[in-house]
Amino acid sequence: MRLVPIECVKDGCYLGKTIFDNNGRVLLRDGVKLNNNIIKKIKSIGIFSIYINDEYSNVEIEDIIKPEIRQKSIKVLKESFSSLEKYNFNINPSKCKNDILKEREKYFNSISQIAEEILDELLSKKNVMINLVDIKSMDNYTYQHCVNVSVLSLVLGIQLQLKKSELLDLCIGALLHDIGKVLTPKEIINKEGPLTDEEFEIIKEHTTKGYEYLKGSLDISSTARVIVLQHHEKVNGTGYPEGRTEDRISRFSRIVAIADVYDALTSDRPYRRALSPNEAVEYILGNGQTQFDYEMVKAFAAVIIPYPEGSLVKLSTNDIGLIEKIYPFFPLRPKIKIVKSKNESKVNTSVELMHELDIVIEGVAYEV
Repeated sequence: MRLVPIECVKDGCYLGKTIFDNNGRVLLRDGVKLNNNIIKKIKSIGIFSIYINDEYSNVEIEDIIKPEIRQKSIKVLKESFSSLEKYNFNINPSKCKNDILKEREKYFNSISQIAEEILDELLSKKNVMINLVDIKSMDNYTYQHCVNVSVLSLVLGIQLQLKKSELLDLCIGALLHDIGKVLTPKEIINKEGPLTDEEFEIIKEHTTKGYEYLKGSLDISSTARVIVLQHHEKVNGTGYPEGRTEDRISRFSRIVAIADVYDALTSDRPYRRALSPNEAVEYILGNGQTQFDYEMVKAFAAVIIPYPEGSLVKLSTNDIGLIEKIYPFFPLRPKIKIVKSKNESKVNTSVELMHELDIVIEGVAYEV
């Protein structure tokens, strides 16, 4: 299967990955034959990219965590964040009523439990690499984003050889990193278009609001709370809220900063379409030592597969090829089957970029 913008999906192909509604129920199951009416309905619910199987690509890509764990995680976050919104908590938890505080602690306990499930799932795998971009709806974006950031952060944390206890704190902090956005006006969060300077200043407050809100909870470690505060800091000091530099930014916050930006860039938003994984990786690599920790960026690039098996790509030879096989630690030098070429004798032949060093991938191709 391959990820395709909704406008490039053609009548007659098959859905490659199940689509869920905002409550985690199956909306369309993988394998459904798509037609123009179904494609329009998918777009109408705020989903602008989907996985498809067609004549060129029918390779199944396994999600790094089980779909049921992903959907359970989204549900837990949605309930937890919604409770904060529902009760309009004062930032100072000591002023909250006891029943509200008890409910809050119940949700934090659920988040800790789901963090353990995600971590155990990843640690059970032999090779932990990201080869799938999760499909998000506009309405459920925040919760889906937080789950993805937790998974991406853990993959990078495992690559950096963090201890299990550190990985758990990392996961909890990543799951909660945007909790302060619940206290930000929805009309700013969901604005379709550029933010004004004043609106951006309000958005920036989500880091301190989230941190202050979590500060009163004994169930959330200081490591996780600091991630909420610092995940928008940049190593060159131009981030917020405190303009910290390099080692003055928590190691865990520097990990989440990379995961946060990668998932945001590869997500469709009201004001722009998603970048492809390779474009997002290039952006992060290009901002190593300015926005991100350079050593962490290199480690992250080693565990992200920018062109998953089943992807169509354009080569420097102007041929269109299908990614057939990815080699560990060499994601940019896969085995590729040529599906379109001016030289017809090339079609259906394979090229090994590990050996053909003068040929490079120029980008994703969505249509042949």
